[in-house]
Amino acid sequence: MMDPGFEAAVEAARKSLREGGIPIGAALVRDGEIVATGHNERVQQSDPIAHGEMSALRAAGRQKTYRDTTLYTTLAPCAMCTGTIIQFKIPRVVVGEAETFEGEFDLLRSRGVEITVLDDPRCKEMMTSFQHEHPELWAEDIAE
Repeated sequence: MMDPGFEAAVEAARKSLREGGIPIGAALVRDGEIVATGHNERVQQSDPIAHGEMSALRAAGRQKTYRDTTLYTTLAPCAMCTGTIIQFKIPRVVVGEAETFEGEFDLLRSRGVEITVLDDPRCKEMMTSFQHEHPELWAEDIAE
């Protein structure tokens, strides 16, 4: 059965790719309802902190609490996005894949965040292709 939150994150990643950006998407979900989606907009907006997770949280606007939400993301969260997840006390993160970028799972887990990695082949293929075709943009995104 397809998870609407995860599917929304995948579609957001595809949208970023179509726009010439980095194919990482995210969705914030509460009680099975999508609150907001976002995608990496570093290229499109020339914004160094516009990662997919940050974009979704920005689109969600102010929330009384995040303690009852799940953040879906197509790629393992980086240190910046991990810090934001911790800051807002988001309790669950569902990740499309962590093979092309391992992220900060140890830090998230150390702060009590539940992580589910789906090993989604669509996410792996999107990132593998992107990293191969645009190594300079990928290096810029992860500050390498």
